[in-house]
Parts: sequence; structure tokens; C-alpha cells
Amino acid sequence: MMRRTPFAVALVMTAGLALAGCSADSGPELKVSGAFMPQPVGDDMAAGFLTVVNNGGTADKLTSVTSDLSDDITIHTSKNQRMQQVKAFDVPADGSLDLERGGSHIMFMALKQKPEKGQKVSVELHFEKSGPIRVELPVKEATYNPAKH
Repeated sequence: MMRRTPFAVALVMTAGLALAGCSADSGPELKVSGAFMPQPVGDDMAAGFLTVVNNGGTADKLTSVTSDLSDDITIHTSKNQRMQQVKAFDVPADGSLDLERGGSHIMFMALKQKPEKGQKVSVELHFEKSGPIRVELPVKEATYNPAKH
């Protein structure tokens, strides 16, 4: 007959918890692709577009964007051809957030300088759960609109 000691029971329970942790939610796993900024037509504002892909099992939120280009950067959604500022965008678990022309986007106001086609604008994306992600937005022609695949 086998007698269980408190140590053996504790060891089995610890191993079970460790294994449960391995299979538990992995958290957000964010990657950015398709980033660009159309060359601004005016001197005082610009827009930025990109896709944030979350390959993790936990949702996250894009809460803000910072850049040396402007001290006034907000995130907007467009509904019924009207722009509306929002506090955050959801980045669903195993899904993506698409910031694209005619829809949700990053808005840069009071530009410190006007970016020109061929340059890159550095931005930092800030999230509720994940650490910040630095992204380079290549400046494209004003009419640039990538094809969706």
C-alpha cells in the first residue's frame, strides 16, 4: 500500500498547476504590417494606416499613438462618412485591427513638418496590455490605397 506524503501531494499539485499554465491563455501577440501615410495635401494634418495582427489568445486595445511628427495624435473611426475620435480600438484575440482609408485611422494634427513622399514617419503604438510597438510609416503619394487581398 502506497502512503502519500504531504510533499508528494504538493509536488503533484505544483506540476498540475505548471502544466495548466502552459496551456493557458498566451496573452496578446501583436505584429504590425501594411503601415503607410499618404503624403499630406495640406501642411497641418495627416493620416496613418496599418494593420495590427494579434496571434495570441487574449484581446488587447490600441489606446494611443505617439510620434515626433506631432504632439496632437488621435485615433478615429469613420461612420457614415463622418470622423469620430475614439479612446481605443479593440485588437481581438486571434484577429486583427485594420486601420484603412475610409475607416478607422490615426490622425496627426498640427504637424511640426510636412512629410514628403519617400520619407518615413516613426510612430509608437501604445496598448492596454502589450508593450509599445515602434513602426515606420513610409510616406506614399497622396492617392495611395493598397489593394486588399
